[in-house]
Amino acid sequence: MNVTLSQIIDATWITIYISLFSFILGSIIAFILGFSLYFTRKGGIYENTKTYIILDVIINFIRSLPFVVLLLLLIPFTRLIVGSAIGPNAVIVSLTFYAAPYIARLVESSLLEVDNGVLDVAKSLGADTKELILHFLLPEAASSLIFNLSIALVSLIGATAVAGTIGGGGLGDLAISFGYNRYDYLTLVTAVGIIVILVQITQFSGKKLSKKAKYL
Repeated sequence: MNVTLSQIIDATWITIYISLFSFILGSIIAFILGFSLYFTRKGGIYENTKTYIILDVIINFIRSLPFVVLLLLLIPFTRLIVGSAIGPNAVIVSLTFYAAPYIARLVESSLLEVDNGVLDVAKSLGADTKELILHFLLPEAASSLIFNLSIALVSLIGATAVAGTIGGGGLGDLAISFGYNRYDYLTLVTAVGIIVILVQITQFSGKKLSKKAKYL
């Protein structure tokens, strides 16, 4: 049976849905982790070696796991959360855990690029933590953050294709189930082509927004 245009469109929307939701959820967790790393690092405003080491070890451990391995390890937890180990919603759980530590490092890296003089100004003005984050750190790191977040989203789009190998849905699932397993190379090339287009759009948009943020 040949793949219909409707199936390709549905698979594309599923890939976008999985990528965006896991990116949003992962980013929320990542910003908390990233700012915690930044504040508790050596020389940070709230320097706390124990807290930093604990977060550092947890993040490095999760990041060291290949996505497929992490996906399999999280099956019991995924079933508990969404009631199934396969399908788009199940993949979102795994991708969120995969994305959070990766994005957290990118957030920390972007914050470390902020000139220490900005922090000195914030301190001299008596800014509290909330004001420091909203009015000083985020505006100064905005360009780098946007660029790094676009890189993270690209990685997530690629990871959805991997999730397709275990019935995660989306273009990866379409490419494996119909393209590869049924020797339908037109479907395989089409699915891969759409993934490449999504990646290119994300990278282009990230660069554009990053440049605009630099001059705000």
